[in-house]
Amino acid sequence: MSQQSLNTIGICADHGGFDLKEKIKSFLKENNFDVVDFGAETLDNADDFPDYVIPLAKAVASEEVFRAIAICGSGVGASIAANKIAGVRAALITEHFSAHQGVEDDDMNLICLGGRITGFASAEELVLAFLNAKFIGAERHLRRLRKIQNLEIS
Repeated sequence: MSQQSLNTIGICADHGGFDLKEKIKSFLKENNFDVVDFGAETLDNADDFPDYVIPLAKAVASEEVFRAIAICGSGVGASIAANKIAGVRAALITEHFSAHQGVEDDDMNLICLGGRITGFASAEELVLAFLNAKFIGAERHLRRLRKIQNLEIS
């Protein structure tokens, strides 16, 4: 992956996370990230998170984006949907340690946030911790990832 693509971050949200997505999108641009918005483009209380999360997760799996942020009301549905795509390692994150440790130990590539439970200041902190973290790649971490990847192909 090129250095330029390491700055390419995908983002999406349904109505439950739309306001937070718009704020995070601006925050990412201010911090020199290239942002690819997978929707929603407008606030629509009748939309469904899988319509945005699945294309975002596929973009992560195909390395169209380096990492990604999915937001729904609680973050739970986004996490469930994203993890259905092979190659995606998504988690609902609500605190700083897991935001970076999930990348360092588990090579997490998609963070899920709850638009109705995560304040903007917290979201900024969580997103930066996630995006600035690097996978350690210790043998024990690689061994665990292989076990997970084997599930995806069986």
